[in-house]
Parts: sequence; structure tokens; C-alpha cells
Amino acid sequence: MTGGNLLVRRIGRLTTWERPVVTDAALLIRDGRVAWFGHDRYLPTDAGDVEELDVGGAAVMPGFVDCHTHLVWAGDRRADVIGRVEARDGYTPHGIAATVDATRKASYDELLALAQRRADIARRNGTTTMEVKSGYGLDRETELRLLAVASRLDGVDVTATYLGAHVVPDGRDRDGYVNEVIETIGEAKRHGAQWCDVFCDDGAFTVDEARRILTEAARRGLGTRIHAEQLRHTGAALLAAELGCASADHLDHVTERSARALAGANVVAVLVPVCSLYTRTQRWEHAKTLHEARATLAIATDCNPGTAWCESMPYAMQLAVLAMGLPVDVVLKAATLGGAQALRRNDIGHLGIGAQGDFVVIDSEHEADVVVHLGSNGLVTSVRHGQSDGRQV
Repeated sequence: MTGGNLLVRRIGRLTTWERPVVTDAALLIRDGRVAWFGHDRYLPTDAGDVEELDVGGAAVMPGFVDCHTHLVWAGDRRADVIGRVEARDGYTPHGIAATVDATRKASYDELLALAQRRADIARRNGTTTMEVKSGYGLDRETELRLLAVASRLDGVDVTATYLGAHVVPDGRDRDGYVNEVIETIGEAKRHGAQWCDVFCDDGAFTVDEARRILTEAARRGLGTRIHAEQLRHTGAALLAAELGCASADHLDHVTERSARALAGANVVAVLVPVCSLYTRTQRWEHAKTLHEARATLAIATDCNPGTAWCESMPYAMQLAVLAMGLPVDVVLKAATLGGAQALRRNDIGHLGIGAQGDFVVIDSEHEADVVVHLGSNGLVTSVRHGQSDGRQV
């Protein structure tokens, strides 16, 4: 995407994460990168002939970085949600197998159209960068097709993750499938994957299996991340610290010891509060455990068909504040700078000099209203690389 030239003026409150909030501010973007920010009265006289955006006293902050999504799938799991809520006697969830079946049957074009629609909704909710996992193919051909789809998504910057190790597919020999996942890592990288992820938990992959897969991924030049401690405490968080993963995600059953290990190893703890709500586990306390351990936090939607069908970062942020009990400023940073750190990006998630010109204009004079104002995404518009590209709220 070609970077734009844009001067944003009459900003009531500008959050950059490089300095304290700047009031009565302006922001100058050249060639898609932040060139200057500060008090409007100190705007350089050589700003040049650039497009101006007058936000009329609104707050401006970095675009949201959704660092954990499963955006590419076909089919639906509404029956699982209804059955979970109604708790009907004898009801058996269809689970991930239903999504895998529908996704395998869908064409590349069908998957691209479905995923692009979700990416467009995410963009309208302020997401400018997102991580997109495979994981609903569970065979070499379909997994590679999902990665190819992720790499084609428009409107948001995408980083793709190979999640062949989501679960062992029905009818497959366990050891054989683990070997297939490992053998596919090189092809996954050639199909656009920058990361490898493993779901390490009950019913998925063991700590030893995850270690094998992630060690080989790192050897082949992919970054590593891990679904950890969602269903029960397995030691997956300690494995993340041992291997130096970029992130450990979910962490519902994290212990104080594991939380300290993540903090000490600079592994970002990715919280997905929508999943706790959607699955009705109502587990929130792990956020406090991680925060008190001084782990770097990120907030993500975990957008997926069965346990968190949600493209809205503001909604995830609202749950992080109101259900998990995290301070507003912690959540705002986790949804931007924290997500960038989980993706090991230093050019997004903030508005310091040289950063990508990705930001959201809040429908308020204060950035906190993104989480205070429920039932709305709280945004006027989002801008990526200094350009709105027509995907305004």
C-alpha cells in the first residue's frame, strides 16, 4: 500500500505512547509514516501541501493491533453456541470438526470472500493490523490454501500464522499427524506464514509435541507463539518462556510462577476476553495475575466461529476493563502497543516518529470512551498508512 501524506489538526488528545498525552495537538504523516507530532501551535511552517483532516477536538490514538485471530473459515457453529447456552440434555457440540469439514469443501474464492468481509468489519472497528491463523484445514493442502487466503486480505496489514497444530484431525494417527505438521512448516513459510502456533492443551497437543513443532519452526526461520493454559494448567506457559515465544495466548489457568516466567522471558501474554464470555467459563482472574507479574499484555479478539465470533477490538477491550478488571490505560496500551510487541513489530501500535501512520479518531474528546461507551465501537474513522482507503466507520 502506498503511503499517504496527511496533516491531522485540532486533536483534543493525542495518544502516541512515545510521550504523555498531547492536548490541542497535530499529527503530520508523510509517505505513510509519522513525520511530526506535538502541540498544534508548534506545527512546522514547512508542513507543505498535504491533505488536512480536522477532527474537531476529538481524541486520536494508534490503530488497534489484533494479534490473535482465526479469520479464515467456512460454515458456522451457531448450534454449538445455542446448545451451550440452553444446556440441552444429550446435546453434543459439533466442535471444530464441523468447521474443518465446511472449510475443506470451500473454494479459495469462497474463503477469500468470507475472510475479506470479516477483515472489513475489523477495519471499521479500528483494527489496522491483524494476525491471521490457519488451523481449519488440518491437512497440508487446505492449510496452505488458508495461508494463501490470509496473505491476500486487503484493508488491514496481515501477518499470517501456520496453525496446523490446532487439533489432531479425526481418523489420523497422532504421531503421523505431528510429523506432517513438522514436514509442512517449510511450505507454510513459502505460502506466506511468518509464525507457527500450537494449541497446547487438553484434547490438542502435549507440551512435548509442542516443543518439537515450535523448535523446528524456529529452526526454519518462523517466529513462534502458543495457545497456552486455556482449558487447564499444562505447563505450556513455561514452555513458551523456555523457547522464547513471541506470545502465549489465552492463559486462563496460568499460575503466578508461570506468569513471572513469561514476564522474565519477554513473552507477551495475549488475553482474549471474548472467548471467556462466549464459552461461558467466566474466567477473568488470570488477567490480574499476569498484570501483577508485570507481564507485557496484549488484547485480541480471537475471532473464530466456535468460541469468539467477534471482529471488534473495542468490544474485546470493553470486556478486558469491565470483566477482567484491568485499568483503562493498561487496556488501551495492550490493544495497540502490546499487540505490536506480540507480533515483534516496532513500527506499529504507537505514533512515534517513523511509525506507520495508522490511527483511529475517537467519537469523543477522550480516548477512554472507547471502553466507557458500550454498544458502539466509539470511533469516527480509522486511517492506515496515512490513508482512509474508503473503509471509514
